[in-house]
Amino acid sequence: MDLAPFFRHVAACNDILSPAGFEPFRIEGRPVGWLAPDLVRALTYWPAVFHFDADGVAMAGRLRSPGARSDALARVCEGLVTAGLIPRLRSERYDIRAEPGGLSLATLDRAAVPAFGVRAEGVHVNGLVRRADGLHLWIGVRARDKSIAPGKLDNVVAGGIPAGLTPLETLVKEAAEEAGIPPERAATARPAGRIGYVMAWNEPRQARGIRRDTLHVFDLVLPEDFVPRPGDDEVERFELWPIARVFAAVRDTDAFKFNVNLVLIDLFLREGLIPPGEGAMRLRAALDQGA
Repeated sequence: MDLAPFFRHVAACNDILSPAGFEPFRIEGRPVGWLAPDLVRALTYWPAVFHFDADGVAMAGRLRSPGARSDALARVCEGLVTAGLIPRLRSERYDIRAEPGGLSLATLDRAAVPAFGVRAEGVHVNGLVRRADGLHLWIGVRARDKSIAPGKLDNVVAGGIPAGLTPLETLVKEAAEEAGIPPERAATARPAGRIGYVMAWNEPRQARGIRRDTLHVFDLVLPEDFVPRPGDDEVERFELWPIARVFAAVRDTDAFKFNVNLVLIDLFLREGLIPPGEGAMRLRAALDQGA
């Protein structure tokens, strides 16, 4: 099997080979992100919040608690919005960690995460229906007015992990909000692993950034008679596709949101649609990098 069509999706999400040209961002001496030069220049206006040295940019040592750092970053982000360096704030904070699953060192508004180059974590759920005629997958069609990947295809449930929540807690919350999946059903989702990627983030009229994401992947088996229904403005509708159609769409098109392709390639590997071999092993390793 020619695996080049699948590797191209992985490459698209890992298009920055090194952080050359970016300054390290540290908290408590631990690297947590990467800052583009224009953002570094802007941060010099807050000398009480940031310390600058030959090793990059660090949050000031006087900010000794996660709460104090979070409050300081919130004030800085308001100024960065005014300066046009980050988009309007989302009023949803993400934890800043030195590594996935580590202690939260501070929180940062979701809108500023790529500009600061800090790692974001999210959940992606494969909505599986195992019918007599084979495996089917619930596919979400993203709303046309989404700022990222409008109209693209998506997993049945996906979302960033807000500060203070676990992956499973986020899954249950997002499943109810996005697809009308009852909490007791959503809680049966099975963890299937993690996927990581690092990609350049170049949005118009914003500071250049790095998107560093870790996706917690879950498989959720749904009954044949259950139909997910959009509960917010994230998704226009859901469609139930046979897995062969999903496979062909990932292989031959760019119909799916960029990172959803990686989640589906992971599913194809686990379900045996991509046969074992050296190519499959390299594809598996490429998905796992940075997770």
